[in-house]
Amino acid sequence: MPQSEPQWLAFFSRADELFYGGSAGGGKTDLILGMAMECHQRSIIFRREYPQLKDIIERGDDILEPVGISFNSNRGQWRGLPGRRTVEVGAVQYEGDVRKYKGRPKDLYAFDEVPDFSESQVRFLTGWLRSIDPGQRCRVVLAGNPPTTPEGEWIIRYFAPWLDSQHSYPAQPGELRWFAVIEGKDVEVEAGVPFSHNGEMIQPKSRTFIPARLTDNPYLRDSDYGMVLQGLPEPLRSQLLYGDFSIRANDNEWQVIPTAWVDASQERWSSGKRPDLALRCVGVDPSRGGDDETAIAKLYGEWFELTTYPGAQVPDGPTAGRLVLKAMIDDMPAPIFVDVIGIGSSVFDWLKAQEGVEARKVNVAEASKRRDKTGKFGFGNLRSQVIWQFREALDPASGHEIALPPDRQLKVDLCAARYSVNKGGIVVEPKDDIKKRIGRSPDKGEAILLAWHGANRGSFIA
Repeated sequence: MPQSEPQWLAFFSRADELFYGGSAGGGKTDLILGMAMECHQRSIIFRREYPQLKDIIERGDDILEPVGISFNSNRGQWRGLPGRRTVEVGAVQYEGDVRKYKGRPKDLYAFDEVPDFSESQVRFLTGWLRSIDPGQRCRVVLAGNPPTTPEGEWIIRYFAPWLDSQHSYPAQPGELRWFAVIEGKDVEVEAGVPFSHNGEMIQPKSRTFIPARLTDNPYLRDSDYGMVLQGLPEPLRSQLLYGDFSIRANDNEWQVIPTAWVDASQERWSSGKRPDLALRCVGVDPSRGGDDETAIAKLYGEWFELTTYPGAQVPDGPTAGRLVLKAMIDDMPAPIFVDVIGIGSSVFDWLKAQEGVEARKVNVAEASKRRDKTGKFGFGNLRSQVIWQFREALDPASGHEIALPPDRQLKVDLCAARYSVNKGGIVVEPKDDIKKRIGRSPDKGEAILLAWHGANRGSFIA
């Protein structure tokens, strides 16, 4: 039985996708186990790493011991529950681990500590949410605390009406909102009624968020757990004690661009307006089909504007090139800097062939001949130089006033990269490593970096 008002609200919520939690100790694990054991025929509960499932398994055994059922470690599940229910547990430590669960439908997908997962992992796994029983309800339950790393901030964007303080149309806890994926992007729609788009019938799904705190949990609210949380350092203390999603996560010690610097630049954009200046430069990170986006960044002075297109809309290089020129239609001419690795080469070739277009190629795998502003460090490659160059410009002591669009995905893109220092100088991790950690390509950030690099190529010490 649910043991608190938030648990009751979550238990009876009609949302297709429910996010439950906030502070630590709010009863997230019991809610997930209760739903699986009482309401669903085939359930699976995920943690990012298998050892993290220990507490869930122990709690499940505590609940089921009176009816003679225990966890089968060979199968990774509880079987033989009343109603022939089966509850499985799983882990996807690495991005590719999701393939182990491909084609294995469940009617309940539950994720504990969901900010530890990438958005792409959650979307991939829940793609098999279904049941052959027409009377069986199917749903996704996400449980967790506020993200403690920039990579986990996707959950705030996913549930923006409830969690993002800057959202233009906030939602109340438990209120249903409807979302549809249109041309690769989440779009909020008015209702859950199926509609046609480009000849395809789209069925919106409902979402909601229900907050829970330690004080809602009758098993823990009178224990010493509250004092444990109060003793944690900030910002972890407020994140876990109060479930505060407005607090910025701690940066990794090897993070190239501090999150606070990006926040400040996005605040300048939100509180200001675009300067009346000519277009200075354009950065293009192209895609072709797939999940990646084609991102186009325009730079006016130190003010950025960003346009993106889903990969499905960009089947080839010429299409990407036309979209770039469309984005610049009122601002021609200006130099265009294109990442020519992969699809980018055909985009560059097409743009280069157009009369009056100044296209320049950027191969970030090339060697760098520059040094940082102190003159002490070189760079492992051009990619490392480009990212470090932007870090130095964002530094509040630099004198620059860069303004970035207030886009959470862009912030994660820019803050995800990490670096090391060796005898070759500063080395920023490969783009593929970032993709594995955040679950997608940092396309928006890449376009911003290309535009700034193109406009400031001479700002480094030779």
